[in-house]
Amino acid sequence: MKALKTRGAFIIMANQKFNDPAYRKALRKPDIRIVLWYSFMYLIVQMNKSNVSNAAIMNTEEGHGIKKQLGNLTSGQWAWVLSCFYYPYLFFEPLTTVLMKRFSPSRWQARLMVTWGIVSMAQAACKNYSGIIAARFFLGLAEAGFYPTVLYHLGFWYRTHDLRARIAFFYGAGQLAGFISGLLAYGVSHIDGKRGIYGWQWLFIIEGILPILGGIYTWFFLPDYPADAKMLTEEERELILSALPSYGPQTKSKTWDWSEIKPLLKTPSFYSYTVIWICHGIGGWGISFILPTIIYGLGFTDTAKTQLMTMPPAFLTFFFLCIVGYVGTWRGNKGKPLNMFYVAAVTETVNLISYIVLLCTNNRVAQYLMVLIANGIGQTVFPLLWPDRMRAAQGTSATGLAIGATNCMAQFLGIVGPQIYQTKFGPSYHVSYAISLAMLVIATAAIVVSYFLTRKTLRELDEKEALEEDDSVSETASENVVVLHSEKAA
Repeated sequence: MKALKTRGAFIIMANQKFNDPAYRKALRKPDIRIVLWYSFMYLIVQMNKSNVSNAAIMNTEEGHGIKKQLGNLTSGQWAWVLSCFYYPYLFFEPLTTVLMKRFSPSRWQARLMVTWGIVSMAQAACKNYSGIIAARFFLGLAEAGFYPTVLYHLGFWYRTHDLRARIAFFYGAGQLAGFISGLLAYGVSHIDGKRGIYGWQWLFIIEGILPILGGIYTWFFLPDYPADAKMLTEEERELILSALPSYGPQTKSKTWDWSEIKPLLKTPSFYSYTVIWICHGIGGWGISFILPTIIYGLGFTDTAKTQLMTMPPAFLTFFFLCIVGYVGTWRGNKGKPLNMFYVAAVTETVNLISYIVLLCTNNRVAQYLMVLIANGIGQTVFPLLWPDRMRAAQGTSATGLAIGATNCMAQFLGIVGPQIYQTKFGPSYHVSYAISLAMLVIATAAIVVSYFLTRKTLRELDEKEALEEDDSVSETASENVVVLHSEKAA
């Protein structure tokens, strides 16, 4: 059978198979047990990341602010408090991502969660600048790898096209951390001084308990791989495993295979994706690290109510990511998914416009609205590109390394972002916005370059997947014919 000549027909047949109620029902189990749980824990990890930004302005009117309590920290010192968290991310994420395969997802993720919960609570005991620097560094070391190992783990369960909406939902859940952190910080600010503990200390303690409890649950209840998941029936297991492409991560493959790693490192797109993650991270995400400070600097209200004003940006980000997840499920007349590079280019253009407006207006309401859009739309680009970035790597070891190495480059957003958004550049932050704008221009160019570098590879993978789905559909059809003949014979 000449599959390529009838590729469109087979894609439609394959889509019918993978839209089959039995297959979709089988996916609901990992959706609930893995995707939903990871989304909740990502919300917790993002709260642990962002709580220091909320703490920066808590109870400053009463003289109990964290900066004063740690020795009247300067703008530059506070920028380093924010930045030092991301250095261990930068250096350890590739390693921790690959090690998930060695130790199993449930064990590795549980270790991450319990460790970061303990270190998060330890921040409350800091008494000076050196103490908070050390605590933030070890918190970053404890958390390093959680996000990329989630993507790596999902690659063992879902086809690329099924990943789009799930990654967007996972990402979106994490962005709700800003919504909840703002509300929690507002409430905690009112128990400042209780039992001799300042508000910012209470915040670290409360938000550190949750990942410890989550780690205990993860150790016992997180499913590892489809092949050994007890929650699946044999029919469900076969449906999920048969849908996975041969070029994706495989349970039985080696943790580290040089035959996959060497071609990955020689691929030009490996480096163009790196440029996207560095430049968009700094340009599109930098503003998020001091969002409460920026909003407070606009002069709308006091610090407690400013915490509440950080909630709309978080909700808007979640809304944008839900749209991204929905768009990721779109298919054309021939069953071909929408090209996410086009969508990413459009969202990046909107992001560029928002920063141009921020540079050109002094109206506080307009600035607040543009900050909302810049923060929200800027966090949609990575989930748009992740599925194809994972698919282009090909292979278990290559996928793990590509996810870890690519995402670790995004940690420059936490290293450089707080430096370019220091309070000394406020309240206008024109210097900061100009730098973000320049980085986004480079990121947009890198998206276009990556599209042309991977277009042929992704097209070939589409054809390979279509052939594999063709074989699967043909086998199913053959089985149906055998059943029909048996029924007739009976």
